[in-house]
Amino acid sequence: MRWLAFLLCLLPLWSQAATWTVRPGDAIQPVLDRAAAGDMVEVQRGHYVGNLHIDKPLTLRGLRRPTISGGLKGDTIRVTSPDVTIEGLIVRDSGDSLLEQNAGIYLRPGSHRAVVRRCDLVYNLFGLWIEKANDVRIEHNLIVGKREYGSSQRGNGVQLYNTTGARIIGNHISFVRDALYVDVSHQAIFRGNRLHHSRYGTHYMNSYHNLWEDNDSYRNRGGLALMEVRDQVVRNNRAWGNSDHGIMLRTLQDSVIENNVVAGNARGFFIYDVEYATIKGNLVVDNAVGVHLSAGSTRNQVEGNDFVGNREQVRYVGARDETWGAERGNHWGNYLGWDRDGDGRGDVRYEANDIVDRLVWKHPSAKLLLASPAVQALRLVGQQFPVLRVPSVVDPKPQMRPAHPNWSEWNGKQYPAGR
Repeated sequence: MRWLAFLLCLLPLWSQAATWTVRPGDAIQPVLDRAAAGDMVEVQRGHYVGNLHIDKPLTLRGLRRPTISGGLKGDTIRVTSPDVTIEGLIVRDSGDSLLEQNAGIYLRPGSHRAVVRRCDLVYNLFGLWIEKANDVRIEHNLIVGKREYGSSQRGNGVQLYNTTGARIIGNHISFVRDALYVDVSHQAIFRGNRLHHSRYGTHYMNSYHNLWEDNDSYRNRGGLALMEVRDQVVRNNRAWGNSDHGIMLRTLQDSVIENNVVAGNARGFFIYDVEYATIKGNLVVDNAVGVHLSAGSTRNQVEGNDFVGNREQVRYVGARDETWGAERGNHWGNYLGWDRDGDGRGDVRYEANDIVDRLVWKHPSAKLLLASPAVQALRLVGQQFPVLRVPSVVDPKPQMRPAHPNWSEWNGKQYPAGR
């Protein structure tokens, strides 16, 4: 009995997780194979070549940022087990097969609760491919693609497919096809990421109940594209200097888009087939087109936004007027009305489009004449004779002052010419 009690006392010590150390010149995969579930494998600083496979719950940790190279073939690290943590590594040189989806780190189906943090994933086709793995955490990583490749030959920075509960926090992603590609993935949080020099900063498809917050998307073709989605919250982000659009809302319902800065893009917002959305408190400044609105986008609440310094405030394609600001109005930098009672709202409603705007759409060179007496007279005639009037976005309560006093700080953020 005494011996039995002694062995029972030793049992917790025997069951403790082990720590394995890999030194320069050693191979990592044999150590991963020998390690037990729950163990820690620490890799000392050095350069290691090989494609790793992690098939049990453990932690792979780099000491002083060792480099793991996939030798330009396959996935550099492939994970097929839940509860795996990878941290502190430089992971590079995956293969180039778009068909096989070669990635720096590939989280295969069932790799639930994986954590990848403080890693540099560089010169991989896809940085991270995450497929049918729930509750993953991707935190504070640097992801840079193969920048000499054309956009169509690159993979995405982080690809989420058919996942739930992901947390994508504080990553810096550039020179990939799409920095974040999200397809059929729900209840995720994307916060504090920097996304630039890619096709899209973020590309959402068929994904619901996600939060997109405090991210910077800049110097892309498109900043944020939400397509075929509903129940999104997009707030406190900055989308600037993108060559096409800052934020695209396409076939979207029941979502909140609030307190974002959309500056210096070819189109600030591109809104297409959007219903039952709340768009409020956004600063839309210094874009070529502030908002491009079309395809029956209606029944939305658009309140408290500032539209300042856009060469064209709204490009509207519709058969009848669309009312914005029915409750408290928006601020329009080119509003020419007055406020006789001093309540902060214009006494005359704002109309975004008139006959002159339509003329400029069809003949862009007419912009050279916008300040001429003839064009101003044509605009006045259009106001006096409703038969010449075209459907427009109208704001019955335009705000006289912007809600964002620092709007001028966002001037001059346009995408560089020729890029």
